[in-house]
Amino acid sequence: MRDFTLDGTRLAGVAAAWQRGEIAPAEVALAATVMLVRPAATLSGLEVFLQRRVASMEFAPSVVVFPGGRVDPRDAREDVVWAGRSPQDWAEVLGVDEASARLLVTAAIRELFEESGVLLAGPDADSVVADVSSPTWHERRTGLAGHELSLADVLAAEGLVLRSDLLSYRAHWITPTFERRRYDTRFFAAAVPDGQVPDDQTSEVDHADWADPAEVLDALTEGAVLMFPPTQVCLEDLAAAGSVEAVCTDAADVPLVLPELTELDGGELVLRTPLPARQ
Repeated sequence: MRDFTLDGTRLAGVAAAWQRGEIAPAEVALAATVMLVRPAATLSGLEVFLQRRVASMEFAPSVVVFPGGRVDPRDAREDVVWAGRSPQDWAEVLGVDEASARLLVTAAIRELFEESGVLLAGPDADSVVADVSSPTWHERRTGLAGHELSLADVLAAEGLVLRSDLLSYRAHWITPTFERRRYDTRFFAAAVPDGQVPDDQTSEVDHADWADPAEVLDALTEGAVLMFPPTQVCLEDLAAAGSVEAVCTDAADVPLVLPELTELDGGELVLRTPLPARQ
């Protein structure tokens, strides 16, 4: 088992309010996030694209995250052409039904494009659109963010194929029961396509850049950054993998992690997970 401390974090107050009965149970929404990586001469052998959410956000203010968000049924239209794994294949990999697989994979690709400007789609099954930085593409990102467009709309407008083969499956976390917003989140990884450059052009973040996972973990230990346990564990996974090739392969075992609020003998509240303690 592995415990994560709540002391000194926003979660400590929320957990205490839950124990006092001040928070009603929240519904769990399906969500997806993407660890965008590239090769680099770093301690980890790679870099990952990280964002820091703006301090005014109601959910997870000032927290370091990967691009991601909840599913949108409009993305998962059956007329969207997939390259690589089919929705049926992804359903088997993710351990869900086909409809949920469509939702999760399309959400991963939409959120990555909406929040970073990287689009995992191309004119055919063997290519990826080379440049999505034009004003037209930016307008489409704005339309996605404002829920005026769906990913299916964007792909149809350009006659693009969704490149589900560029995603690998790495982790599965569910938000603790005491949180006011809860997500059943699948964590994917993808290498940044040639010619595409991620950016910070989203209203949800105040900083975004490439970073060495090992260095970010050091900053977390020093108290210089804020992040939730899923992000921390995924960064540990990236640092241990050692290469983009290793990260862009499905993890051999993806356990469901639902942290449980646990009170230790001394009264300290921690999040207990089924993960092994970090050595």
